Parts: sequence; structure tokens; C-alpha cells
Amino acid sequence: MKLTETMLPGVFIVEPAVFGDHRGWFMETFSDAKFKEQGIDTAFVQDNQSYSAAKGTLRGLHYQLNPKAQTKLVRCTRGSIFDVAVDIRRGSPSYGKWYGVELSAENKKQLLIPKGFAHGFMTLTEDVEVQYKCDELYAPECDGGILWNDPSIGIEWPIHVTPVLSGKDEKAPLLREANLNFTYDL
Repeated sequence: MKLTETMLPGVFIVEPAVFGDHRGWFMETFSDAKFKEQGIDTAFVQDNQSYSAAKGTLRGLHYQLNPKAQTKLVRCTRGSIFDVAVDIRRGSPSYGKWYGVELSAENKKQLLIPKGFAHGFMTLTEDVEVQYKCDELYAPECDGGILWNDPSIGIEWPIHVTPVLSGKDEKAPLLREANLNFTYDL
């Protein structure tokens, strides 16, 4: 398992070692010991899965406020997505900056998104399944979001069509208007 830190400190691409033979393949998708070797000490408590039928479906940008903020380990197990993390920690040198990567059933990459970051993804194919681990249970009272196309963030989504959105995501506030309680700690 290879963990590579992105340009956003704390956000990692996780590339599992895949072992294949005539039967198919096997991979370890998470190892607490290997994460701890990289200084990442996260105890996951909830697994989630989503299905999106249409190409161009956009989910996000989502986060949970403190004290129920979540670290997520995201992977795409069917189809492909463009997965995005946005730094929403006030005072951070990378506040409002984003990082995106293609995750697919084929490339088997994962994205580790720590607390203090918003998360979203756009489906690049039809019939997409995404699975992710969280280190905190879902808490609706702490649920938050930022508008997917906030010009101050400037995410370069790879499909240039009007995305398929939930009502909640259509009405999400801009970053400057969002309810945030994250601060940057050195």
C-alpha cells in the first residue's frame, strides 16, 4: 500500500497493492498499521456506499462540523469519479484550495480526506458506486455544504454539462457564506 500526500497537507492518495492470478485479484483496501506508519491515526467507525445512475452526477461539496467532523477514505468500486477535497480550515495557507483525482474501479486508487476539508465528486461514467469509510458517525445537526461551482474555489470539473444535483446541493452556500468552525492548527 502506497500513501502519497497531495499538494493539500493531510490529503493522501492511497494506492493499494493488487495481487492477481488466473482467478482474478486481491487487494488490502485499508491497513491501520500502514496508516500509522505514515503518521495517520484514524479509527474508522462507519462505512457508506452510494450509487449514481447518470454520468455527470455531482455529490457535494459536503462536510460535518466539529465536534462531529469526519475523516473519509473514499474509493470507487464501479465506474469512475472525479473526487475532490477542499480545504475549509480558516487560517490555513491552503484555505479555499482544492485537489482532485480520478478514482475508478479500474485504477483502484483511494483518497484520504481529513477533518477540515469539504468533499465532493462527479461521476465520469454511468452506473457508479462509491464506498467510503468515516471516523465519525453521521450527525445531521452538523451537516454542511458549499456550492459545487463556487467561483472563489474554482474547481475544474472534468465534464462541462449541467450536473445532476440534489436539491440540497443546488442550494448550498458559497464558501464565504458557509457555516464553518474549522481552524488551522500547525
